[in-house]
Amino acid sequence: MKYDGSSTKPWQSSQPTAQAMLAPMWLLWAPPPTLTVSEWADQYRKLSSESSAEPGQWRTDRAPYQRGVMDAIRDHSVSEIVVMKAAQVGWTEILNNCIGYHIHQEPAPILLLQPTLEMAEAWSKDRLAPMIRDTPVLTDRIADPRSRDSGNTLLHKRFLGGHLTVIGANSPAGLASRPIRVLLCDEVDRFPTSAGTEGDPIDLAKRRTATFRNRKILMGSTPTVKGSSRIEAAFDQSDQRYYFVPCPSCEQFQRLVWAQVRWPDQHPELAVYVCQHCGTEIEEAGKLQMMLRGEWRATKQSLGIAGFHLSALYSLWTTWREMAQDFLRAKRFPETLQTWINTALGETWEDKGETLEAGALLSRRESYTSGSLPPGVVLVTMGTDVQDDRLESTIYGWGADEECWRLEHVVLRGDPGQPQVWAEHDDLLRRRFETDDGRKLVVEACCVDSGGHFTEQVYRYCAQRKRFRVWAIKGAGGPGRLVWPKRPGKGTKVRVDVWLIGVDTIKEILYGRLRKIVSPGPGYLHFDADTDEVWFEQLTSETVVYRQVQGRRVRLWRPRSTGIRQEALDCTVYAYAALVGRGGAELLRKRAGGLVPAEQAVVPPNDQASDEPAPKRKPRVMMKRPSNFITNWRR
Repeated sequence: MKYDGSSTKPWQSSQPTAQAMLAPMWLLWAPPPTLTVSEWADQYRKLSSESSAEPGQWRTDRAPYQRGVMDAIRDHSVSEIVVMKAAQVGWTEILNNCIGYHIHQEPAPILLLQPTLEMAEAWSKDRLAPMIRDTPVLTDRIADPRSRDSGNTLLHKRFLGGHLTVIGANSPAGLASRPIRVLLCDEVDRFPTSAGTEGDPIDLAKRRTATFRNRKILMGSTPTVKGSSRIEAAFDQSDQRYYFVPCPSCEQFQRLVWAQVRWPDQHPELAVYVCQHCGTEIEEAGKLQMMLRGEWRATKQSLGIAGFHLSALYSLWTTWREMAQDFLRAKRFPETLQTWINTALGETWEDKGETLEAGALLSRRESYTSGSLPPGVVLVTMGTDVQDDRLESTIYGWGADEECWRLEHVVLRGDPGQPQVWAEHDDLLRRRFETDDGRKLVVEACCVDSGGHFTEQVYRYCAQRKRFRVWAIKGAGGPGRLVWPKRPGKGTKVRVDVWLIGVDTIKEILYGRLRKIVSPGPGYLHFDADTDEVWFEQLTSETVVYRQVQGRRVRLWRPRSTGIRQEALDCTVYAYAALVGRGGAELLRKRAGGLVPAEQAVVPPNDQASDEPAPKRKPRVMMKRPSNFITNWRR
């Protein structure tokens, strides 16, 4: 056979080989490529319109600092990841990407721990469900919750090779069952000290990972107060990584810190970042390139614990100008400055002096009296403490930006179990206060303590005066509680709303203002000339102490001495709660601007139903079961 010079030689077959034919099948059977979490997100994750301002394909380069946190999840030398962070830096999306990655690429039993059961349900509805719906590789792996026996409920999702359980840290039952390989803890500084009576919720959850050698624990939170912050304690035990970025001018790497944000006096809208090496002013437009070239650097050695610190200075959704404007607004009050430091810088709040001395407040006494109020007063509230042989009430006037004036402290002697002392309390509520500019004010809201020995009497008294904003309250201790709850509780025997107020939160606010606001203006506390040293001693009768509670350092308010009474402090706390319940700073702003008139009455005149019986709860009526063949056949 003669060779004609073609590319196919005579001894070679032009038919495809078996190996070439099977190559596509080998590709189908081959294991999926090993991806990091950020690579998985860039390839598969879809952002939902409900939870993102930029829905569509996920791009890690949109926030490059997130890459190091996500890829640490695939680092086999790391078993625990701690993120001490500011708000709005993408932490929730990092958790979502971790969950999506494990559902699709590396199935495992996963537990997500939220501070409360309500927050767990909200996260499942608002964040998890849209991600599963809009990310096709996840939709295919988790059954439709509407199908029968799908294994897909609000707080429990089953998928091939694993499951996802979402619980609240306040639920001891949810922390005591199945083993977990991947543990995700969100906002740990808001976790309760103990899950019921079982102990620290994080320790309980960690025990469930003990059987897995390849376990992963992720913990993230905005911090709170130095010395009692969970996330701070965990970060201190990590390798403490910070994100270093290069200066566009000198190329020197540095951490972004708040001290380098500068702006001309009274012009925060012109804020820039100043390089700490060369002094170049860096405009906002250069931030993205700095982030893209940045790198995480560990500043401490730690075996198996990777710690990341993130402030809003790195966020591409928050500008340095906006941070400067927010800082100037926040620094007027200690409590708002604390919130800004926690949520914008991702740092703990350190209060250097947590004790007040009564003698230091004596110089604040002024010449005004309750009969002639300063023109700045636009609203009056009262707080009443109930003792075994008396009522004690303090009346405060409030002005714009919560500047306040103590007007009077009154002791009403008598048995709170009898009507006479409550009639005198009504007279106090009916008083008229006249300002120097001729306006007449009345008490518009009053909080009465119901936590003593006369609970039912307080309930009845407040129930009769509900429409005049005389509220039964109980103090609820502990950090992070709302000053005024969203919904009231209900009294027993007597139909009345009972408001659980955050007394420790109010003490933090008041003591912070007394220490740090030393000249009249927003948040300043004025005291009338009749304020004596004994009252000041009662006002400053508590201090902050730290105790070990179930292995955790906890910040508590405790009396400074057993010999000092606390009625002045309690009444002041209740009067502030009454202000918040009435409308707070927003109402004061409107009043000061003349937008809302002051109230003219608070309780009925003497001849109107002061003795009106308080409404009682209606007894429960049990429905009688009908008698017929269907109900009688079991008898």
